[in-house]
Amino acid sequence: MLADATPRSGFDPRAYERLRFLSRELDADGRVTLRYALDEQLEFVEVFELPLERPLDAEQRERASALLALLHWVAGVSYFKLAAPPNVDCASGSPSPAVATLLEALYSEGLGEFAYTNDLPALPRPRFASAPAGDGLPAAGAPASPGPSPSRVLVPVGGGKDSAVAIEVVRSSGAELALFSIGDAPPIVRTAAAAGLPLLAARRRLDPQLAGLNAAGALNGHVPVTAIVSCVAALTAALHGFDAVAMANERSASSGNLRWDGIEVNHQFSKSLRAERLLSAALAEIDAGVNVFSVLRPASELAIARAFARMERYHAAFTSCNAIFRIDPQLRAASWCLDCPKCRFVYLALAPFSAPAQLREVFGADLLADERQFAGFALLAASGGHKPFECVGEEQESIAAIRLLAADERWRAHAVVRRLVAEVLPQHAPTEGEPAAVLALGSDHDVPAAMMPGLRALLGA
Repeated sequence: MLADATPRSGFDPRAYERLRFLSRELDADGRVTLRYALDEQLEFVEVFELPLERPLDAEQRERASALLALLHWVAGVSYFKLAAPPNVDCASGSPSPAVATLLEALYSEGLGEFAYTNDLPALPRPRFASAPAGDGLPAAGAPASPGPSPSRVLVPVGGGKDSAVAIEVVRSSGAELALFSIGDAPPIVRTAAAAGLPLLAARRRLDPQLAGLNAAGALNGHVPVTAIVSCVAALTAALHGFDAVAMANERSASSGNLRWDGIEVNHQFSKSLRAERLLSAALAEIDAGVNVFSVLRPASELAIARAFARMERYHAAFTSCNAIFRIDPQLRAASWCLDCPKCRFVYLALAPFSAPAQLREVFGADLLADERQFAGFALLAASGGHKPFECVGEEQESIAAIRLLAADERWRAHAVVRRLVAEVLPQHAPTEGEPAAVLALGSDHDVPAAMMPGLRALLGA
């Protein structure tokens, strides 16, 4: 079937046996073309347009071939999920062992939320050719070996508070840096302008069949998109001579939402330390010349919010609401939906370090004064259910924020704060959500030593 065709009848995910990785190309103008197929029936083409200063010669494209292959395999998860078939076929060449281990994690644990919300009978566990023998899940990656401090760093930005803090941590290290994004949504452009740094913006075009197939009965749901972004950033970094990509993934991203089918289902799996280390091992094995790490890994979301509250030049630039973007991408210019877990968590995390008038100016409303918001805020502390499937912090962080607000004369009289203190805090032991412990920096991370002084200075008390 042609890549732009749509089936005339309904789509039955059970009819497909394998996702096939057909071919990949990188042309002189930075256009990446990735081809896939479900069995012999449906073919797909995904395209990325990478930012370049000048056309690539044959040698540059050859040096990038291993990173291109990695992107091909990782981005295939968007087409695998249509049917979640039992098998994969790497017709364009098999991955090396560490790459295969990464892929098996992304196509299993990385699809944990997808499998759970689609009520699949079990977690997908496709085998990649070079993966180690055995039927279990891939082993976690080991801590990265300390290497030379990066000299040129690319920082991916999404327009939220975390990427702004990451920019300033990297800047404080003295490394040369530039920003990276997929797309140029207004918050991304505003963040780059506030930072005063160049932005390398890539473009992505998913196969146009996806929407029609989803409407016809294909499986749909959350995929490990941060892994895809990381691979595009690594490829862009290599083509521009950067030796590192500094992500803005926090400690809290490693915390899952619930247990199911033998795993901890984690909405943010591809942001987790486990996924970071698997990717680092894969990049080292293919000699990519680019290291990918999260510069915010030692910090909780609450500590990042405290740092961001001091960075006033970014306050008019950022937006962290994902729901408003899903509803209408054009509304992401300056909007918060004010009724999703992400809006509530960002508001709750910033409140202890901000005055009510400051947050009203940023959000356009006082969420902690609106009693209709109580149930949503309570759920962030896992009161009455599991942590929402969103990019929100751990329950301990929300409890810590509530404790801080209870002692803050600026906030403690707000209607939602009063109810959280009266109804949520009694459900937790006094030792849970202790603010000093939550705000402290952790030691399990792979941040280069040269960036730690700046990290401690910006995210300390």
